[in-house]
Amino acid sequence: MRPIDLARGHGLSSQAVRNYEEEGILPPAERTPHGYRVYTHLHEQALRTFVALIPGHGHSTATAILRAVNEGALDEALALVDESHVQLLKDRQTLTAVEKALHALAPTERSPAGRMFVGPLARQLRIRPATLRKWELAGLLHPERDRETGYRVYTADDVRDAHLAHQLRRGGYLLGQIAPLLAQVRAAGGVEPLNATLGEWRTRLTRRGRAMLTGAAELDTYLRDFPQSQAV
Repeated sequence: MRPIDLARGHGLSSQAVRNYEEEGILPPAERTPHGYRVYTHLHEQALRTFVALIPGHGHSTATAILRAVNEGALDEALALVDESHVQLLKDRQTLTAVEKALHALAPTERSPAGRMFVGPLARQLRIRPATLRKWELAGLLHPERDRETGYRVYTADDVRDAHLAHQLRRGGYLLGQIAPLLAQVRAAGGVEPLNATLGEWRTRLTRRGRAMLTGAAELDTYLRDFPQSQAV
Protein backbone atom coordinates (compact mmCIF):
# COMPACT_ATOMS: atom_id res chain seq x y z
CA MET A 1 0.00 0.00 0.00
CA ARG A 2 1.00 3.59 -0.61
CA PRO A 3 0.77 6.14 2.23
CA ILE A 4 -2.43 7.54 0.70
CA ASP A 5 -4.00 4.07 0.59
CA LEU A 6 -3.33 3.53 4.29
CA ALA A 7 -4.42 7.06 5.18
CA ARG A 8 -7.76 6.96 3.40
CA GLY A 9 -9.00 3.98 5.38
CA HIS A 10 -8.76 6.02 8.59
CA GLY A 11 -9.65 9.48 7.32
CA LEU A 12 -6.08 10.68 7.64
CA SER A 13 -3.67 12.51 5.40
CA SER A 14 -0.59 10.91 3.87
CA GLN A 15 1.53 13.26 5.96
CA ALA A 16 -0.15 12.03 9.15
CA VAL A 17 0.76 8.45 8.25
CA ARG A 18 4.37 9.47 7.61
CA ASN A 19 4.41 11.31 10.93
CA TYR A 20 3.13 8.20 12.72
CA GLU A 21 5.95 6.21 11.22
CA GLU A 22 8.51 8.80 12.31
CA GLU A 23 7.06 8.74 15.85
CA GLY A 24 7.42 4.96 15.99
CA ILE A 25 3.67 4.29 16.03
CA LEU A 26 4.08 2.38 12.77
CA PRO A 27 7.00 0.05 12.12
CA PRO A 28 9.51 1.28 9.52
CA ALA A 29 8.16 1.00 5.97
CA GLU A 30 9.99 -0.71 3.18
CA ARG A 31 11.13 1.44 0.27
CA THR A 32 10.90 1.01 -3.46
CA PRO A 33 14.05 1.44 -5.58
CA HIS A 34 12.93 5.05 -6.06
CA GLY A 35 12.61 5.65 -2.32
CA TYR A 36 8.82 5.55 -2.03
CA ARG A 37 7.31 4.06 1.11
CA VAL A 38 5.47 0.77 0.86
CA TYR A 39 3.08 -0.22 3.65
CA THR A 40 1.73 -3.68 4.33
CA HIS A 41 -1.05 -5.37 6.31
CA LEU A 42 1.19 -5.05 9.38
CA HIS A 43 1.19 -1.27 9.10
CA GLU A 44 -2.55 -1.25 8.59
CA GLN A 45 -3.04 -3.28 11.78
CA ALA A 46 -0.61 -1.03 13.67
CA LEU A 47 -2.64 2.02 12.70
CA ARG A 48 -5.91 0.27 13.55
CA THR A 49 -4.45 -0.68 16.94
CA PHE A 50 -3.28 2.86 17.63
CA VAL A 51 -6.68 4.35 16.82
CA ALA A 52 -8.38 1.72 19.03
CA LEU A 53 -6.05 2.36 21.98
CA ILE A 54 -6.56 6.13 22.11
CA PRO A 55 -10.10 6.22 23.65
CA GLY A 56 -9.08 4.02 26.56
CA HIS A 57 -5.48 5.05 27.14
CA GLY A 58 -5.11 8.51 25.65
CA HIS A 59 -2.99 9.65 22.72
CA SER A 60 0.30 9.84 24.62
CA THR A 61 0.06 6.39 26.21
CA ALA A 62 -1.21 4.81 22.97
CA THR A 63 1.83 6.25 21.22
CA ALA A 64 4.15 4.88 23.88
CA ILE A 65 2.56 1.43 23.71
CA LEU A 66 2.96 1.11 19.92
CA ARG A 67 6.46 2.53 20.01
CA ALA A 68 7.49 0.00 22.65
CA VAL A 69 6.01 -2.89 20.65
CA ASN A 70 7.72 -1.74 17.46
CA GLU A 71 11.04 -1.50 19.32
CA GLY A 72 10.65 -5.05 20.60
CA ALA A 73 10.04 -3.94 24.20
CA LEU A 74 6.89 -6.00 24.77
CA ASP A 75 7.15 -5.99 28.58
CA GLU A 76 7.35 -2.20 28.55
CA ALA A 77 4.28 -2.00 26.30
CA LEU A 78 2.27 -4.33 28.52
CA ALA A 79 3.35 -2.40 31.63
CA LEU A 80 1.89 0.75 30.08
CA VAL A 81 -1.38 -1.10 29.48
CA ASP A 82 -1.34 -2.27 33.10
CA GLU A 83 -0.79 1.29 34.35
CA SER A 84 -3.86 2.50 32.49
CA HIS A 85 -5.96 -0.26 34.05
CA VAL A 86 -4.60 0.62 37.50
CA GLN A 87 -5.54 4.27 36.97
CA LEU A 88 -9.02 3.27 35.83
CA LEU A 89 -9.44 1.18 38.98
CA LYS A 90 -8.30 4.12 41.14
CA ASP A 91 -10.79 6.39 39.38
CA ARG A 92 -13.58 3.88 40.05
CA GLN A 93 -12.60 3.65 43.72
CA THR A 94 -12.51 7.44 43.99
CA LEU A 95 -15.98 7.71 42.47
CA THR A 96 -17.31 5.08 44.86
CA ALA A 97 -15.77 6.90 47.82
CA VAL A 98 -17.34 10.20 46.77
CA GLU A 99 -20.75 8.59 46.32
CA LYS A 100 -20.55 6.95 49.75
CA ALA A 101 -19.37 10.17 51.38
CA LEU A 102 -22.20 12.17 49.83
CA HIS A 103 -24.81 9.62 50.86
CA ALA A 104 -23.42 9.60 54.39
CA LEU A 105 -24.01 13.33 54.79
CA ALA A 106 -27.11 14.23 56.75
CA PRO A 107 -29.52 16.67 55.07
CA THR A 108 -28.43 19.44 57.44
CA GLU A 109 -24.82 18.80 56.44
CA ARG A 110 -25.65 18.90 52.74
CA SER A 111 -27.23 22.33 52.99
CA PRO A 112 -26.05 23.80 56.29
CA ALA A 113 -27.25 27.20 57.37
CA GLY A 114 -25.32 30.04 58.97
CA ARG A 115 -21.63 30.54 59.70
CA MET A 116 -19.40 28.83 62.25
CA PHE A 117 -16.15 29.50 64.04
CA VAL A 118 -13.39 26.91 64.17
CA GLY A 119 -14.19 25.65 67.69
CA PRO A 120 -17.87 24.79 67.17
CA LEU A 121 -17.16 23.22 63.78
CA ALA A 122 -14.36 21.10 65.23
CA ARG A 123 -16.66 19.92 68.02
CA GLN A 124 -19.39 19.10 65.53
CA LEU A 125 -16.97 16.92 63.57
CA ARG A 126 -15.30 15.58 66.73
CA ILE A 127 -11.85 16.59 65.54
CA ARG A 128 -9.27 19.06 66.78
CA PRO A 129 -9.26 22.68 65.55
CA ALA A 130 -5.71 22.06 64.36
CA THR A 131 -7.07 19.49 61.92
CA LEU A 132 -9.32 22.10 60.32
CA ARG A 133 -6.35 24.44 59.99
CA LYS A 134 -4.37 21.61 58.37
CA TRP A 135 -7.19 21.04 55.89
CA GLU A 136 -7.15 24.74 55.10
CA LEU A 137 -3.43 24.64 54.32
CA ALA A 138 -4.07 21.66 52.03
CA GLY A 139 -6.66 23.66 50.09
CA LEU A 140 -9.70 21.71 51.29
CA LEU A 141 -11.36 24.63 53.09
CA HIS A 142 -11.38 28.35 52.44
CA PRO A 143 -12.67 30.09 55.60
CA GLU A 144 -13.09 33.82 55.76
CA ARG A 145 -11.71 35.99 58.56
CA ASP A 146 -13.80 37.94 61.02
CA ARG A 147 -12.93 41.61 60.49
CA GLU A 148 -12.93 42.46 64.17
CA THR A 149 -11.31 39.42 65.77
CA GLY A 150 -9.41 37.88 62.86
CA TYR A 151 -10.88 34.49 63.74
CA ARG A 152 -11.66 32.01 60.99
CA VAL A 153 -15.32 31.99 59.96
CA TYR A 154 -16.66 29.01 58.05
CA THR A 155 -19.51 29.67 55.62
CA ALA A 156 -22.26 27.16 54.91
CA ASP A 157 -20.27 25.82 51.95
CA ASP A 158 -17.18 25.45 54.14
CA VAL A 159 -19.16 23.49 56.73
CA ARG A 160 -20.50 21.19 54.01
CA ASP A 161 -17.00 20.68 52.60
CA ALA A 162 -15.63 19.99 56.09
CA HIS A 163 -18.19 17.25 56.63
CA LEU A 164 -17.46 15.77 53.22
CA ALA A 165 -13.70 15.90 53.84
CA HIS A 166 -14.25 14.19 57.18
CA GLN A 167 -16.14 11.35 55.50
CA LEU A 168 -13.45 10.91 52.86
CA ARG A 169 -10.66 10.96 55.44
CA ARG A 170 -12.46 8.24 57.35
CA GLY A 171 -12.53 6.31 54.08
CA GLY A 172 -8.75 6.43 53.91
CA TYR A 173 -8.32 9.19 51.34
CA LEU A 174 -5.32 11.51 51.52
CA LEU A 175 -5.69 15.29 51.64
CA GLY A 176 -4.18 15.62 48.18
CA GLN A 177 -6.84 13.29 46.83
CA ILE A 178 -9.70 15.06 48.60
CA ALA A 179 -8.90 18.62 47.50
CA PRO A 180 -9.81 18.14 43.81
CA LEU A 181 -12.99 16.31 44.78
CA LEU A 182 -14.14 19.20 46.93
CA ALA A 183 -13.27 21.52 44.06
CA GLN A 184 -15.73 19.53 41.94
CA VAL A 185 -18.42 19.93 44.59
CA ARG A 186 -17.90 23.69 44.67
CA ALA A 187 -17.80 23.92 40.87
CA ALA A 188 -21.07 21.97 40.65
CA GLY A 189 -22.72 24.38 43.06
CA GLY A 190 -23.15 21.91 45.89
CA VAL A 191 -23.86 18.28 46.59
CA GLU A 192 -27.23 17.86 44.89
CA PRO A 193 -26.12 19.11 41.45
CA LEU A 194 -23.09 16.84 41.78
CA ASN A 195 -25.28 13.73 41.88
CA ALA A 196 -25.97 14.04 38.15
CA THR A 197 -22.29 14.69 37.55
CA LEU A 198 -21.40 11.48 39.37
CA GLY A 199 -23.68 9.54 37.05
CA GLU A 200 -21.95 11.05 34.03
CA TRP A 201 -18.59 10.31 35.64
CA ARG A 202 -19.51 6.62 36.04
CA THR A 203 -20.70 6.49 32.42
CA ARG A 204 -17.36 7.87 31.24
CA LEU A 205 -15.48 5.27 33.28
CA THR A 206 -17.61 2.52 31.78
CA ARG A 207 -16.90 3.79 28.28
CA ARG A 208 -13.20 3.91 29.07
CA GLY A 209 -13.25 0.34 30.33
CA ARG A 210 -15.03 -0.88 27.20
CA ALA A 211 -12.59 1.09 25.03
CA MET A 212 -9.68 -0.61 26.78
CA LEU A 213 -11.16 -4.00 25.89
CA THR A 214 -11.46 -2.97 22.25
CA GLY A 215 -7.92 -1.65 22.24
CA ALA A 216 -6.64 -4.84 23.87
CA ALA A 217 -8.23 -6.99 21.16
CA GLU A 218 -6.60 -4.96 18.39
CA LEU A 219 -3.26 -4.97 20.21
CA ASP A 220 -3.43 -8.75 20.57
CA THR A 221 -4.06 -9.07 16.83
CA TYR A 222 -1.10 -6.80 16.10
CA LEU A 223 1.17 -8.83 18.37
CA ARG A 224 0.17 -12.03 16.60
CA ASP A 225 1.00 -10.44 13.24
CA PHE A 226 4.21 -8.85 14.46
CA PRO A 227 7.53 -10.61 13.70
CA GLN A 228 7.83 -13.24 16.40
CA SER A 229 11.48 -12.50 17.02
CA GLN A 230 10.51 -9.04 18.29
CA ALA A 231 7.00 -9.42 19.76
CA VAL A 232 7.45 -12.56 21.85
